[in-house]
Amino acid sequence: MASDEGLLINVSTLPLLRCHRRRPPAGRRAPNPRWGRGKKAMKRTLESTQEVTPVKKKCASPVAQTKKLWKIPPNHNKGTGPPGSPPEKLSPEAREDDFSKRPFVKTSSLFKNNPEIPDLQRTAVKQVQEEIFTSDSFDQLGLHPHLTSTIISSLKLSSMTSVQKETIPTLLQGKDALIRSQTGSGKTLAYSIPLIQSLQKLEPKIKRSDGPYALILVPTRELVLQSFETLQKLLKPFTWIVPGVLMGGEKKKSEKARLRKGINILVATPGRLVDHIKSTQCIHFRCIRWLILDEADRILDLGFEKAVAAILNAVNAASPKRQNVLLSATLSEGVSRLAHISLQDPACVTVASEPPGGSKTPRENDSLWEDVGILPAKEEQQSSFAVPEKLRQNVVMVPSKLRLVTLAAFIFGKFKLEKRHKMIVFFSSREQVEFHYVLFQKVLCAESGEEGSGLAPAPLSRTLTFARLHGDMKQEERSSVFQAFLQSSTGVLLCTHFRDENGTDFVKLNER
Repeated sequence: MASDEGLLINVSTLPLLRCHRRRPPAGRRAPNPRWGRGKKAMKRTLESTQEVTPVKKKCASPVAQTKKLWKIPPNHNKGTGPPGSPPEKLSPEAREDDFSKRPFVKTSSLFKNNPEIPDLQRTAVKQVQEEIFTSDSFDQLGLHPHLTSTIISSLKLSSMTSVQKETIPTLLQGKDALIRSQTGSGKTLAYSIPLIQSLQKLEPKIKRSDGPYALILVPTRELVLQSFETLQKLLKPFTWIVPGVLMGGEKKKSEKARLRKGINILVATPGRLVDHIKSTQCIHFRCIRWLILDEADRILDLGFEKAVAAILNAVNAASPKRQNVLLSATLSEGVSRLAHISLQDPACVTVASEPPGGSKTPRENDSLWEDVGILPAKEEQQSSFAVPEKLRQNVVMVPSKLRLVTLAAFIFGKFKLEKRHKMIVFFSSREQVEFHYVLFQKVLCAESGEEGSGLAPAPLSRTLTFARLHGDMKQEERSSVFQAFLQSSTGVLLCTHFRDENGTDFVKLNER
C-alpha cells in the first residue's frame, strides 16, 4: 500500500525529488484523489514533501550588493545619493550650500528677466504745418440766409476753417476739386454747404421721386451716420430735399423701400451701393449732379477700389455731366489714380505749407501733380506728414507679457492723475476688444474694491467707463454706442481700427 500511495506525488512541484513510479496492473486504475483513500494519501504525501523539499538559493545581483555596501554619510545632501536612498532633512546651511552648487536657471517673472528693448529706426520726419481756424465768417460767402442761420444756430459755428475758406468758393463755381486736408479740419462741411446751396436753388424744385441728385461715398458705417447727421441739420430749412443712407448691417428690404420712396442726397458705403446696383431695379443715377468721394485714401486702403470703379461706370453711363469732388487726408499713388479717372480739370485745394527745406518738385510722369505742384517728390513724400497741430504722438515698446499691465496703468493714470476723461484705444481684432472690455470692466470700473484685491478705488469708477465697438456687433448696437460716446464727456472706447474679411470697420471720429 505504501508503494501505491507513493504514486500520487506531484513531481512538478518537487524538481529535486526522484521517485520510481510503477504502472498499475492491467485492469486496475490509479486511485482518484477525490476519493477517501486518495485524499488521505495526498495529505500524507504533501506533509512528507515539505520536509524533503530543498530551499532554492537566490543569487544576489550587483545592484543589491551595491545597496548593501552603501553607507549614508553624515553630511549627505538630499538628491545626491543613488536611487532608493532614504531622504534626510537638511539644515538651512546645508540647503543654501546645495542651492549654490546647482546650475543657474533664468526664470521668467512679470517685471524681471525681460528682453532688452530694441532701438527704433527713426527716419527724419518733417511735419507739414496746417493752420486750422480762420477769422472769416460764413456770412461772407453769400449763402442762402436760412442756410447761414442754420450753421450758426444748429451747428454752433461762426467762423470757417482754412479748408472751408478755400473749398466752398471753389465748389460754388461748379468746378471739380481735389481737396487735401488733415483729419478733423472740417472737410464734411466744406462740401456739404456748397452742395445744399446749389440744390436748394434748382428750378423747378427738387422732388423726392426724382431720385438722387448727389452721391456721397464714404468708407465706414460710422462716417455714413456722421455725414448723414450733418446733412440733416443743414437741411432743416429745406424740407423738400431728402437725405438717405445705404450701408452694411442694415436690412436690404428696408433700404429698397426707402429707395422706392425717393432719396435726393444718398450717403453710402461702396460695398453696399454696388450690391444695390446689381440687385435693386429702382435705383438709378439719371439726375446725379454731384459725386463726392470722402476719405478717398481710406476707401482705397480698405480695398474698395473695384467697387468705386463699378460705381463710376454706372454713374458715367447714366449722367456723364456732373461735379466731382475728391477729399483725402493724405496723397498717395492710389489717390492719384482715382483722381485721374474721376476728376476733370480739377482745382486742387491744400492749406498745408511745405516743411522746412521741402521741395515742390513734382513727380515724373504724373501730369495731375505736375500741373498743381502740391505733392513733394517721391522720396520726400514718405518723410512728411500732415497731422493736427496739437496732436502729440508717443511710442512705448514693452515685452508681450507687460502689454496688458502697461495699458491698464496708462488708462488708470490718465483718468486718475491727469484728468483725461475721454480716450479711444484701437486693437487689431475683435477678440482683443472683447477680452479687454470684460477685464477692464471688472478691474478698473468696480464700484468698490477691497484692500489688496487690485480693484480701482470708488472715486475713479464714477468717471471711468468703457464701451466697445467692432464688426461682430449688430448695427443698431454699434450706432447707439457710437452716438453715446460722441455725446459723452467721459469714457474709453475700445474698438478695432481696420476692416478685415469679416467686416470689422475702421472707426473715425471727426471733431466737426
